[in-house]
Amino acid sequence: MKKEIFLAVLFISSVFCVPAQSSGANEGWLGELKGGIRIQKAQKLYWENGFSFDFSSPKIADSRIHFGVSYVSSRLGSAIGSNAIKQDNYLISAGYHFRHQKQFQPFIRLNTGYFHADYGENIFDVLPDKALLLSMDAGLSYEFKIPLTASLSAGYNLNAGTGSSGPGTLFPVFYQMSIFYTLLKKNPNDN
Repeated sequence: MKKEIFLAVLFISSVFCVPAQSSGANEGWLGELKGGIRIQKAQKLYWENGFSFDFSSPKIADSRIHFGVSYVSSRLGSAIGSNAIKQDNYLISAGYHFRHQKQFQPFIRLNTGYFHADYGENIFDVLPDKALLLSMDAGLSYEFKIPLTASLSAGYNLNAGTGSSGPGTLFPVFYQMSIFYTLLKKNPNDN
């Protein structure tokens, strides 16, 4: 599991954080990359925590469309020091931000990815423990005057599990909060 997390972080950093080859630092980079923590709660189930990255660019719908990569897990939440089921969510997302030049930005987002639950005992190997994720969420994002952004949203998993046709711990309704720090930013007006 640690190897998978390490490879995910390495992939994300190689895709988003390597500047274009040029004579100036970040010359050719046009956009904003944010990284931070995500706290997620399935309704009536586990707390799941992890990390998230968000990218937008004025070249893509005038910075209204945001692309993201996230990892959240109960291993970093409810399963710490308890017998809660260890479950991992690997997500990629695309969202649309309304009022993108204001501090308060309502948004909608489509998420897809992979879910895996580790039940811990061999006796549970007959239960479904993997699923493809497809969810939608909507919420509010607030950009502070310092390089921090906070967002709150509520979402719905379109393929929640029942225990027989999918993982029983994949609940339909979830809530999440993300706090981002701006890692890279270059606007067309910057020199």
